[in-house]
Amino acid sequence: MSAKVVRPTHAKSDQLASNVTAILISGPLVYTLLGWLADRWLGTKPWLTLAGLLLGMALSMYLVWIRYGNPGENAAGSNGSTPTETPEGDV
Repeated sequence: MSAKVVRPTHAKSDQLASNVTAILISGPLVYTLLGWLADRWLGTKPWLTLAGLLLGMALSMYLVWIRYGNPGENAAGSNGSTPTETPEGDV
């Protein structure tokens, strides 16, 4: 009889990393584009583009902080969940 080995799955951590990366990249891009469009409309180059970039960076970091919070809260599985069991042969 072979014993089952309990291994944590890394799918959640990979998904978390992908989500955070997407937020940190897309926020500044969107707000920089909006600032650039406002600059073209108002003729205030390059100030609104720079303001959009800074605002996008700040809001992206704030969103990541609010959405995912303190890493110590969920890292230990405080919601009572256990690691997924996988047979030893499956990886």
